Amino acid sequence: MAKRYELSDSSWEMIKDLIAQDQKTGRPRNDDRLMLSGILWVLCSGAAWRDMPERFGPWSTVYQRFRDWRNRGTFDQMLKRLRVRLNEQGLIDLDTWMIDSTAVRATRASSGAGKKGGLKNR
Repeated sequence: MAKRYELSDSSWEMIKDLIAQDQKTGRPRNDDRLMLSGILWVLCSGAAWRDMPERFGPWSTVYQRFRDWRNRGTFDQMLKRLRVRLNEQGLIDLDTWMIDSTAVRATRASSGAGKKGGLKNR
């Protein structure tokens, strides 16, 4: 059983080919699954990278792996694969998709109003 914010074995099998890289030389890589679990822990908990539990390894390594995968588009590929699988299983109801803008906070300045006590437009 996976711990909170960690991938189950079946979830890992679905995406491991997108992440795992064979390395022939150099320093051995930290476990990709452990790095991904650390990334999920930070993103789901809302904690700072430096507050990540030590069981995931050095926070800087996890953050660097996150940046590498983000820049390569790995997370987009994961979501696309998940969406396809869920759609094949009939778990996505395309009639109920919506975006609700009431949950997005906007500042006063976003509507054209200035900041309180700020300079007036000239």
